[in-house]
Amino acid sequence: MSRRAVVVLPPWLGHALRAQRGPVPWSAVGRGALAAGPLLAGSLAAGRVSLGVVAAVAAMLAGINDRPGSRRSAVRRLGVPAVVGAAGLATGTYAGQALGAVALSLVLLVLGVLAGCVSAVGPVASSAGTQLLVAAAVGAGMPLPEPGWQRGLAFLAGAGWLLLLRLALPAPGAFAGDFRFDGERAAVARVYDAIAELLDAAGGKDAVARRTALTAALDQAQDALGGPRLRRYAASAAERRLHAQYAAALPLAEAATALAWSAEAVAGRASDALRRLAAAVRGATHTGPLPAPCRSAPALRALDDALLAAAEAFDQGDGGDLHTRGRGLAGAVRTAFGVGGREYGFRVGLSFGAAAAVAQWLHHAHWYGPHPHWYWLPATAVFLVKPDLGPLVSRVLCRAAGTVLGALLFAGPAAVLPGPAALVAVVAVCGALIPVATRHFAAQTAVVTVLVLALVMVGGEPPASAGRIGETLLACAIVLVVGHLPVPLPGERGGGVRARLVTAAEAAHGYLAHVMSGSDDRARRWVLRREAYRTLAEARAAVALAAAELPALARHARGVDEAAALLERLVDTVTACAVHLDDTGRLTSRHTRQIDDVLERLTAHQERTGLRLPRLAVPVWLPDPAVAVQGPT
Repeated sequence: MSRRAVVVLPPWLGHALRAQRGPVPWSAVGRGALAAGPLLAGSLAAGRVSLGVVAAVAAMLAGINDRPGSRRSAVRRLGVPAVVGAAGLATGTYAGQALGAVALSLVLLVLGVLAGCVSAVGPVASSAGTQLLVAAAVGAGMPLPEPGWQRGLAFLAGAGWLLLLRLALPAPGAFAGDFRFDGERAAVARVYDAIAELLDAAGGKDAVARRTALTAALDQAQDALGGPRLRRYAASAAERRLHAQYAAALPLAEAATALAWSAEAVAGRASDALRRLAAAVRGATHTGPLPAPCRSAPALRALDDALLAAAEAFDQGDGGDLHTRGRGLAGAVRTAFGVGGREYGFRVGLSFGAAAAVAQWLHHAHWYGPHPHWYWLPATAVFLVKPDLGPLVSRVLCRAAGTVLGALLFAGPAAVLPGPAALVAVVAVCGALIPVATRHFAAQTAVVTVLVLALVMVGGEPPASAGRIGETLLACAIVLVVGHLPVPLPGERGGGVRARLVTAAEAAHGYLAHVMSGSDDRARRWVLRREAYRTLAEARAAVALAAAELPALARHARGVDEAAALLERLVDTVTACAVHLDDTGRLTSRHTRQIDDVLERLTAHQERTGLRLPRLAVPVWLPDPAVAVQGPT
């Protein structure tokens, strides 16, 4: 009997070939079609083509950040990078006009270091850092007649137009309840679906994956409901009801996690109740009768109690706490200038500054001929050096392939396009394709390349496909060299991954200490549990990204995946302990044995690998183990 050969791709190549899946975001597609193209058409009609090009670039960058979620979270996700990008455009314009090549390259290098450090704070900060550097390079190098402040306002207007579309237009099929909260409604409903899937997987091999999916759903719902607001509390009845429904999901998620930890199968009627709750959230309707699980174990009794509380919360809908732990300015500064932020900042700064210096040298050596586009080289380096978009070698491969594909796709039609109207149509089509193309970096690069080349021609310059390919390949080489530099840099190699793991360990310690203290403050416990699982998810994502690098880079994060798995096991066990303590006031020997085992393995792992994590020790709460600890149940 013949065996089929299985080809196992190296992680870096497998990541480059992997694309995200999911339904087409038709609402984002519609917004993309109505953003850059109409802005460009309006500027042509008004005779202000250059400002229209700037506004279209801003709308394109905002379209890349236009991801599924709530309108409230979109204000931060689109608005903050737009404001920072406008400031970068004005700064780059004035610096390019006032400074020589060497001084300008040094200014861009320093700006790159600062933007890279800030990018380590989180996704919104990373998007803001990207737009700051791209806009600064464009402002310094793009020959436009307008002063810097007018360019900045045009940039704000372009991104603001897409944000206005995001806030004003309803999503397709959003007919249930107030359409303004369709993103929040979908996110909260997904939480209840994820809890149901975790209950179905309890006792099976998919339980860990389903618990991870539940963490992601809770994170997304928290972000969707917790966006910027003018008032401290939810103002409308619809939003208060969604807050109440989210808050009611937290004890359900806690009980489901405890059941999954016990590795015992759960009756299907328990997950049926959760799916009815999810349907009630989506349809903005009442739950109706909910099937109750049996009450034969502490976690099942906790699930039943949480279902009763959820039914009451759905009926009353009087709001609820999101149980988030605020990250203030001091915490953001510590993250930005900590070990991970410093390493990130110097990588971005070196790549951006080196690309700017090389581009300046080539520009003044007349390598570009009469059509200066030197800003493309540092702007391309920014996208290549950002780890948000995947491992380094994967980004390089995808960027190179996408640019070549986009340039070739545009080169033929560019010679026969009848005029500006056709180019505006190309820009509109590309704007509509961006939300779909973001599923793969190469596809996104191809679409953006076509859009940018069309904008260059609208500005009155000849096609620049060949130059775009050459600059991209040069940027790829620069970023690869900087990414693999053997010389020591401020902060240790792999510092970003280790910093996230340390943060996750600190959150796990806080959660463990609270539960073992015997505190009755459940709201505080849910805040700490959410923080522990959120930071673990961030650490897991960083670990997976580091593992997909080339071996020369992946070795610097060796061993952190096992530590992350042990921390996840610890937090799951602490959750099971919390549920059991609520019911009986005591722990079983299984609970204490599991905690001791995980802590011992974490200590041994640190000694073996040299990984430095905060010391995790169980606080002394149980005065008499013979009384306070029961036998296995």
